[in-house]
Amino acid sequence: MNTANTVSASKVTLSQLMLPSHSNFSGKIHGGYLLSLMDQIAFACASKYCGSYCVTASVDTVNFLNPVEIGELVTLKASVNYVGNSSMVVGIRVTSQNIQTGKVKHTNSSYFTMVAKNEKGENVKVPKLILSNLEEVRHFYESINRISAKKEYLEEEITLDFESKEALKNLENYNVLLKLKE
Repeated sequence: MNTANTVSASKVTLSQLMLPSHSNFSGKIHGGYLLSLMDQIAFACASKYCGSYCVTASVDTVNFLNPVEIGELVTLKASVNYVGNSSMVVGIRVTSQNIQTGKVKHTNSSYFTMVAKNEKGENVKVPKLILSNLEEVRHFYESINRISAKKEYLEEEITLDFESKEALKNLENYNVLLKLKE
């Protein structure tokens, strides 16, 4: 196993033509199908980078920015943006292209946290990440910020006393009716 690897060594591109069988009831490509493609490319990217089998640990927010139409060519681009001890954050950008007009649109982006495993299913150490340009440095720091924000959110979620009078009163600011049974 390499002790260090470059971001460019992790890069993977996947293109696929969208077929009617990939569509939902409104005639657009099903979001679940796109998520499946994203999971596949995250696995390929992380495994290529570290040389080990990898599993998906978490998926950050996936916002569907633009619908994908039947007949469009979807392209997913992935690269490792961050490494921990056994984990990697894989950044994924998805675009679709109307083959007839050539128009390309950004459909969604996301960040998958992948964990390297050995044959026994145990976590294994991943190579250090070699950052070769300032864009890669930016992606690395953005990942650090997302990881920190996620940790803060989880700590806040654990410490919030949702039964307190203050928390219950605060619900008046939301589109809910509070009808608790005693």
